[in-house]
Amino acid sequence: MNMSSEGDRVGLDTLAGARGSTDGRSAGRAAGAARRRRVETNTVVDELTLNAWCAEIETDPTRIRTRFPAAAREIGRTPGTSPEPGAERVEDDVRVSLLLALGRGLAGDPDTLSAEVHDLYRFGDADERRAVLLGLGRLADAIGDRAVDLLHDALRTNDPRLVAAAMGTYAARLDPAAWRQAVLKCLFVGVPLRLVAGVEDRADDELRRMVADYAAERRAAGREVPADALPFLPAPTQTTRES
Repeated sequence: MNMSSEGDRVGLDTLAGARGSTDGRSAGRAAGAARRRRVETNTVVDELTLNAWCAEIETDPTRIRTRFPAAAREIGRTPGTSPEPGAERVEDDVRVSLLLALGRGLAGDPDTLSAEVHDLYRFGDADERRAVLLGLGRLADAIGDRAVDLLHDALRTNDPRLVAAAMGTYAARLDPAAWRQAVLKCLFVGVPLRLVAGVEDRADDELRRMVADYAAERRAAGREVPADALPFLPAPTQTTRES
């Protein structure tokens, strides 16, 4: 993960000032403030803390309950917010790392792993839920089909970032009918179909029929058909006028 030189300078300058203080407690507070500013304003990742948290979770999986929500604040986050469904964010990678540590800590106990993952999703905010969804593909072998209901929950929302995250590789575990409806949901909420894992391989005639019906409804209402729908539509027939 990339380091920000400007963020490093801010952090080092603040830390240097703290070292010059005669008050040890003030120095500690200044150092902590500098570290928090770096996390909040840069893509700097506190790798030492991340590794320590992963080791901690492997030893005591229940620690993820407090570490997962705090990850962006304490370890690293991408500055600002992005409405783009597929935007890559540092905090997603950090939280997925914690999920993988959870999987290692609960290896051979898929039911407990599923329970912990469900709680992280249920009690998490939108960013935390997105990270859970993104991590499911990496946990698929360990968790099996136990988290498919989380995909269904995300797909019932109109949040493009959650819908996109739900359509990663773990979505291969959706049954065909649910998967087709999920692809349509992507078209409805503006999730680019390039973010749907395996869409070209899994698309079938029934999906093409559904997309064609969707496109016909859009045209009848005088609305534009999303460009992502066009590859699934039959080629227009060409007619020649007889002279």
